[in-house]
Amino acid sequence: MNKWIAGARPRTLPAAIAPVVVATSLAESEANFAMAGLALIVSLALQVGVNYANDYSDGIKGTDDNRVGPTRLVASGLASANSVKLAAFISFAIAAVVGLVLAQATSLWLIAVGAAAIFAAWTYTGSKRPYGYLGLGEISVFLFFGLVATMGSYYVQTERLTWQSFVVAIPMGSLACALLAINNLRDRAQDELVGKRTLAVRLGDAGARKLFIALLFLAHVSALAVPGKNTLITLALLPQTFIIANQVRSGASGSALIPLLGKTGELQIIFAFLLALTLVMY
Repeated sequence: MNKWIAGARPRTLPAAIAPVVVATSLAESEANFAMAGLALIVSLALQVGVNYANDYSDGIKGTDDNRVGPTRLVASGLASANSVKLAAFISFAIAAVVGLVLAQATSLWLIAVGAAAIFAAWTYTGSKRPYGYLGLGEISVFLFFGLVATMGSYYVQTERLTWQSFVVAIPMGSLACALLAINNLRDRAQDELVGKRTLAVRLGDAGARKLFIALLFLAHVSALAVPGKNTLITLALLPQTFIIANQVRSGASGSALIPLLGKTGELQIIFAFLLALTLVMY
C-alpha cells in the first residue's frame, strides 16, 4: 500500500485542501460543513486522480524513465500501467459520484464543471496532444485548483458567487501553480530532452525561476486585496516565502528542489489557514 500512497504524491495535496478551507471560512455563518466535506472529497479525489493519470501517461510514453523526484509507479516498475490507470479512473469516479451529490443539492451546472475538471485532469498528459506538454499546465491548475475549487466550494455552501470568493481564489490558484512550477523546474532539463515542452522548458531556467517567485508573491499581494477583510496577518508568512524564493533564485536544481516542493506545499496550507482565520475574524 505504501507505493500507492507515494504514487498519490502527498506533497501535492495541499493544493486540494487549501481552497476548501478558505471558501468555508469565507462563507462564515452560512458555512455548511457537510457540503464542505463533500467538496473536499471531490478536490482530493481529483488531485490524486490527476497524479495517477500523469504517472500512467508519462510512464507509457517513457518520459518518466530518468525522472528526479517522487516515485513513479509505472516508470519504476512498482505497478503495472493498467493498475495505475485503474487507480486514476477510480479516483475520478469518486470525484464524479460525490460531485453529482453536490450538483443535485445545489445546481446541475456543477455536473458540467465537474466533467470539465475530470477531462482537464486526464488530458493534462493523457491525450494524443497533451496540453501539459505544450506549456499550458499552469493555466489549468490556476483555473481548476484556484478559481473552480475555491469558488465552487463557496457556492455549494451558499448557493451564490461573490467578488470576495473570486479574489480569495487568486492566492489559492497562485500557490497551486507554484507547486506545479517548482515541480516543472526540477524536471526541466529531462523534460526538454524528451520533448515535453512545459512552461519551465519554454521559459528556460532563469525564466522558470522568476515565474515561481512571482507566483509566491502574487499570492501575498492578492490576499491583501480581499474586499472588506483585513488580511494583513498573511504577511507573517513573508519570511518563509523569502527563504523559499531565495533558495530557488540562488540556483537550487534537480533533487535539491524536492525539499523546496515540500516547503511550498507547507506554505500553501499555512497560508490558507491564516487567510481563513482572518476571513472569520474580520
